Amino acid sequence: MFRYILFSALLLTSAANAQLYKNKNAPVEKRVADLLKRMTLEEKIGQMSMSSLKESTASNIAYGVLESPFISAKEVAAQSITAKQHAKNKTRLGIPPIQIGECLHGQLAAGATVFPQAIAQGSTWNPELIKQMGSVIAYEASSSGVDQALSPLFDIIRDARYGRVEECFAEDPYLVGRMGAAFVTGMQGVPASSKKFIAANKLMCTAKHFAAYSKPMAGINLAPAEIGERELRSMFLPPFKVAVQNANIYAVMPSYNEIDGVPAHSNQFLLQQVLREEWGFKGYVFSDYGGLSQLYNFHKVAKTPADAALMGITAGVDLEASRPDVYTHLAELVKSGKIKESQIDHAVTRILTAKFKAGLFEKPLADTLNFSKRLHTADHINLSQKIAEESVILLKNDHNTLPLNISNLKSLAVIGPNADKVQYGDYSFTRDNRSGTTVLEGIKQLVDNRIKINYAQGCELTGYDKSGFDQAVKAARESDAVVVVLGTTSVVFSGIGWNGHAPESEPKDPFTCGEGYDVTDIDPQGVQRELLQAVYKTGKPVILVLVHGRPWSIGWEKEHVPAILEAWYPGERGGNAIANILFGKVNPSGRLNMSVPQSAGHIPVFYNYVNSAKGINRRHGTLDKPGLDYVFSSTDPLFPFGFGLSYTTFKYDNLKVSKTQFNKNDQVTISVDVKNTGSIAGKEVVQLYLGNKVNSVSTPVMALSRFSKISLDPGEVKTVTFNIGAADIAIWNRNMKLVTEPGTFDVMIARSAEDVLLKKQIEFRL
Repeated sequence: MFRYILFSALLLTSAANAQLYKNKNAPVEKRVADLLKRMTLEEKIGQMSMSSLKESTASNIAYGVLESPFISAKEVAAQSITAKQHAKNKTRLGIPPIQIGECLHGQLAAGATVFPQAIAQGSTWNPELIKQMGSVIAYEASSSGVDQALSPLFDIIRDARYGRVEECFAEDPYLVGRMGAAFVTGMQGVPASSKKFIAANKLMCTAKHFAAYSKPMAGINLAPAEIGERELRSMFLPPFKVAVQNANIYAVMPSYNEIDGVPAHSNQFLLQQVLREEWGFKGYVFSDYGGLSQLYNFHKVAKTPADAALMGITAGVDLEASRPDVYTHLAELVKSGKIKESQIDHAVTRILTAKFKAGLFEKPLADTLNFSKRLHTADHINLSQKIAEESVILLKNDHNTLPLNISNLKSLAVIGPNADKVQYGDYSFTRDNRSGTTVLEGIKQLVDNRIKINYAQGCELTGYDKSGFDQAVKAARESDAVVVVLGTTSVVFSGIGWNGHAPESEPKDPFTCGEGYDVTDIDPQGVQRELLQAVYKTGKPVILVLVHGRPWSIGWEKEHVPAILEAWYPGERGGNAIANILFGKVNPSGRLNMSVPQSAGHIPVFYNYVNSAKGINRRHGTLDKPGLDYVFSSTDPLFPFGFGLSYTTFKYDNLKVSKTQFNKNDQVTISVDVKNTGSIAGKEVVQLYLGNKVNSVSTPVMALSRFSKISLDPGEVKTVTFNIGAADIAIWNRNMKLVTEPGTFDVMIARSAEDVLLKKQIEFRL
C-alpha cells in the first residue's frame, strides 16, 4: 500500500513538472520559463497581439490581450466567459488572455457606477478618496472578467484647448503623481502586495501616455510635443516615475505624439533608457491603439509595416493594440535575421509574467449571478457623490450669495443648456439623463416642493439659436434667484473626433470636448455667454455653475456674476452634489488643479514657470525689475492653481521648520497651525511650496512639494506637518544629472500658488 501511495505521488509530481507552468505553487519565474520553452514562434507573437472577446473565439490563436466591447457589464461578462473558455480549451497551451477595459472614471460599460471625470478627481486634492474609487472600479470591473484597466493618465495639463484635458488630474507633476498613485494603489493593491501578485477583485493598471502627450503643438491632439530633455525630465516624466517606483504600475502605454522627430512608439530613449534602465520598470509596454501602425501611416518614419515592427520591438513595445498589423511581420523579421527570437522572448516573458502574477491561469470566470450585489451598489453611488462634492470649486462668492437659504426663497430659476442634462465626460457609456441626476433634478430633490422651480433651457450648447432666451428671461424675472448651468459635452464611447468634427449622429449637441475635440477658443461656446448676460440684466442674483471638461476664459463672468461654481463633469450624482453645495448642506472644498487662462491667447498658462517666462513677478514684489507683459493684458491667470473658496474662513499661524540648514542625509520637518475661524465646519487644502532658489539652470519660481486636506470644526485648530529632504529640491543640471545644489530657498505655506501666507528661508549645504 505504501509503495502504491508513493508511486502515485511520484506520478503526480512528474505530471506537475511536465507542465510546470500550470502549477500554481511554482515560482512565477519558473512558470514563465517553462511555458515559454513550449511555445512556437507564432504562439509567442500571438501573445504580443490583441483582439476582441468576440473575435477571439473564431481563431485558435491564444492572444495576449482581449478588449471588452462597449456594451452592458453583464454582456461583457457573458462574452468574457466564452472567450476565456475558448482560450483554455481550444488553444494548444491554454494560455488565458488579459481582458482589458477602460476604467478612467468607472468601467466603460452600462450598469457600472459613473464617477466624476479625472479632472474633477484631481480637484478634490484628496488622494484617499481616489484610492477608494480605484478599489471600487476594480471590484466592479473584475465582476465582468476585466483583468487590466487602461487607466489612469499620468499626463500633466498644459493647454486648455486640448480636448483630453478632462482626462488629466492636474498641471502639477507632484499632484498628478499623488493622485495617480492613489488610483493605482486602490485598483492594484498596495505595492508590497502587487509586486508579488494581483489579489482577487483587483486589476492591473496602465500608465499613459508616455510621454509629453498633453503638450501638443497648438493644443491639437496627436501633434508633436515641443520640449527639451530638461523640461521633459523635470515636469513630464516625474509622475510616471512615481507610477513605476512608488505604485508598481504593471503596464505603460506610449503616446501617439513625437518628441524631437521621434515618435514615442519607436523611442528607445523613453522606453529603454528611462523606463527600464533608469527606473527599473519590470512590467510590459502596451501600445496605444494603432500606435505602431502610425509609424508608417502617420509619422512616416517607417516605409512599411515590417519596418515599423522592427522599430517597435527594438524600442521596447511588447504588445500591439488594438488588432494585429505591424507585429504580424515579426516572424519574417526573425527568419530574415533582422531581429533575434530572444527579443521576442523578452517581450513575451514580460507579458506572461503579468498573467501569472495576476493569477489568470487559476482565476475563476466572471460571476454573472451576483451582479446586483457587486455593481452600482448604494455605497458605490454614495462614493461617487462624495467625490463630486469634494471636487466642486467655489470660484467666486461676493456678498455671501451662497449658500442659498430655502427659507428666504419662494422661487428659483434654473436655466441653461446643461441644467437638465447629465454630462459625464469622455470614456463614459452614455449621456442619458435616466442614468444619473441632473442639476435641475438634484435641486428639485433637495427643495422637495418647498420653493417653486422655474426651468428654461435657454439655448443649446453650440450654435447661434436664441429662440429660448425669452423663456429664460421670463423664468428669471419670476424668481428670487437664478442658477445658470453652462458648459460642454464630450465624446462618449461611440467615436473619437480625430478629424476635429463631431459625428453626424450627434447633430443637436455635437461633442465639444474629449479625445480629438480640440478648440481654438476657450470662451463659452455658442450663445451661452449671451444667455447668461440676458439673465444677468434682469437684476436677479445669479449663480453660475460650469459643467464642462476644460476651463473657460470667463473674464466677463468673473467681473459681473456674484457667485461661480466650477463643477467639471461631476459623475452620475453630480446634480445632487451641486445642489448640496448650492444650499449649504456641503461646504465646497475643491481647489483648482490647473490655472485658468484669461484667454486662448495667454496659453500656455501654468503656475510653475521659470522666472524669465513670467517677467514681472508680482507674487514676490519685484515690479521694479524689467519683465514681460502683453500690451493690453497681464500674464496672470484668471484664477490661479490651488485656488478655491469656502463658506467658512481659515487662519494660518505658527510656521516652524526643524532645521534652517540641512544636508543630503537630513529631513526637515515643517509644521503650521490652521484654525477654522468661521461658524461652520469646512475642509482646507494646506499647500506647501518650495522655491526662489538660485540653481545652475533656471528652475520654477515655486513648486508644489506637499499638501494635506484637513477637516476643521468651527474654532478648531490643527497642526499640519510635512517632511522634506534634499530630493525635493533636486534639479537636472547642465550635464543632465539629477543633483541637489547648495543654496537657500523659501518654504512657503499657501492657499494657492498666488496666495502665499507664511514663508521661511532655509539652506541646503553639501
